[in-house]
Amino acid sequence: MTATILIIEDDPDLVTMLVRALDDDYTVVKAEDGWTGVDLVVDVDPDLILLDLLLPGIDGWEVCRRIRHESSVPIIVLTALGHEQHIIRALDLGADDYVIKPFHVGELRARIRAALRRAGCPAHAESMVQVDDRLTVDRGTHSVMVDGESMELSVTEYNLLTYMLDNAGRILTHDRLLTQVWGWDQVGQTNYVKVYIHRLRKKIEENPAEPRYIITERGSGYRFEVPTS
Repeated sequence: MTATILIIEDDPDLVTMLVRALDDDYTVVKAEDGWTGVDLVVDVDPDLILLDLLLPGIDGWEVCRRIRHESSVPIIVLTALGHEQHIIRALDLGADDYVIKPFHVGELRARIRAALRRAGCPAHAESMVQVDDRLTVDRGTHSVMVDGESMELSVTEYNLLTYMLDNAGRILTHDRLLTQVWGWDQVGQTNYVKVYIHRLRKKIEENPAEPRYIITERGSGYRFEVPTS
């Protein structure tokens, strides 16, 4: 069963970006104003809400207050308002997390996973993933084991690995990876992907020159392969 995310946001470009970033893994529902968002919480019963603060109708603070009277659903605020007083007000009204625009999609996805784990969402229960006899990814602790030893990955390397693992078998283009891991504003920066793929292969592959996991699809991008033996 797929977790449902309700996006309450009036910027159509940002909504489009969020839908592209999330619809592979979640059911996404959209609301363009505060009143519609409040109504959809009742109608849809989402597992998590992404909430803007500057909304038409009623603002995000009031939306958050109304939702909290009826539901304990995780709320992640997405806003350009970064002053301390704004953050405190949103958290005091019941928001679970606060992300300031512009943000990296990979970081947002990680925050969503963490919020769903804390909420005990059965549709997104995450545990240790045994890729094969060499590679293990523990999503709960954000740790990676290679041949039984802990492998230190940067946040970006970990986000890249888990996104590719989540989409094992699919060809992922450079722009798709950039959008999901680095953010929509990095599309076209293919060198980012090449550099981090190279770093990741050095850390998880037995022979980086002949990779078992991260396969190059020439002219297209990369594919994560789960070895069968």
